[in-house]
Amino acid sequence: MKKIVPFKKEIMFKTNLAEITSISLEHSLHKEDEHLISGSFSLNGEYKITDTSTNTEVFSYDLPFDIHMDDHYILDNSIVDIEDFYYEIVNENVLSVNIEVCVDKLEEKSLIEEVRVTKIEEIEEPTIEEIRQEIEETIKEEPKEREEIITVKEEKEITVENETVSLFGAMDETNETYMTYRVYIIREGDSIENILTRYAISREDLAAYNDLSEVKLGDKLIIPAIYHATSE
Repeated sequence: MKKIVPFKKEIMFKTNLAEITSISLEHSLHKEDEHLISGSFSLNGEYKITDTSTNTEVFSYDLPFDIHMDDHYILDNSIVDIEDFYYEIVNENVLSVNIEVCVDKLEEKSLIEEVRVTKIEEIEEPTIEEIRQEIEETIKEEPKEREEIITVKEEKEITVENETVSLFGAMDETNETYMTYRVYIIREGDSIENILTRYAISREDLAAYNDLSEVKLGDKLIIPAIYHATSE
């Protein structure tokens, strides 16, 4: 990712400024800490005091500049350089300097936040008895598909830090489908369609856990993620 950061400075000369005959720009910008790029621009050159002057005067200025990046950017591998530079004499002794700084190879921190859950009721999952009753009723109606139905039925689980709380307890199945959850924070540029594509989930599945009628920046969406576990 690349970001362009503008810098503008008006420099007042002690003498009259009629013409810039030469100019150069260098910088010492570098990563100062986790979210700060700091340093300065070194502006050097020569100028004429009047249009008819045959002699030139030397000028040199150091222009300090800091770039404070948002905390969701990672600067570890970033490269800082000058993208563009132009100047203009705005009156008899003022030089306007415009510099565009390029911060390249930026990385974004993951926008995914693991759910910290202490109670199963917080995400309104069906109770153990409701899930078991549903399985038993399906088995009664379609006895020939008993094995298939038990295998594909989701055993609801909630991830609490590094531990998993199972709603089926000691049920010993060798190939079951489990459900965990993540929370996605809506950022600028996000849309429901992009989120559906990113997590390969249908709108119906997402709507089962969230109200999608009015989603705005900063809202948190519960994302169910399916994975398979086999017993040793």
